[in-house]
Amino acid sequence: MSSATTTSAASRRAVLTDPGYQAFVILRTGFTVAPILFGLDKFANLLVDWPTYLAPWINNVVPGSAQAVMYAVGVIEIIAGLVVALAPRIGGWLVAGWLAGIIVNLLTIPGHYDIALRDFGLLLGAVALARLAQRYRGKSTR
Repeated sequence: MSSATTTSAASRRAVLTDPGYQAFVILRTGFTVAPILFGLDKFANLLVDWPTYLAPWINNVVPGSAQAVMYAVGVIEIIAGLVVALAPRIGGWLVAGWLAGIIVNLLTIPGHYDIALRDFGLLLGAVALARLAQRYRGKSTR
């Protein structure tokens, strides 16, 4: 075994045991999978009746039905998840911005404040992902 191989293996182990890198991988995985799954569910409404989470004022200003809006939302969420997977430094900020819009929407629907607060926590996680992605840019276990 050459010293370059030994150094590479040691470097890989160091990255894998770094708690910050582990947090980055966990957040990247979560913010890849969740938006894609929620985006796909906008077409099936298996988890929840998504159109009920659209504020009436938004429904009044966009063309089409609330379900049609949810189809567009689903596509955007799937794209956001893919961006996180491929470019987490950008995707983290994209998801954070998207969640900010969702929070504004939810705060204008009485009785949805708890979900808005939960989404604020997710927004903080997305910002943390973007910051960690900056820190671990180019570091991989390959």
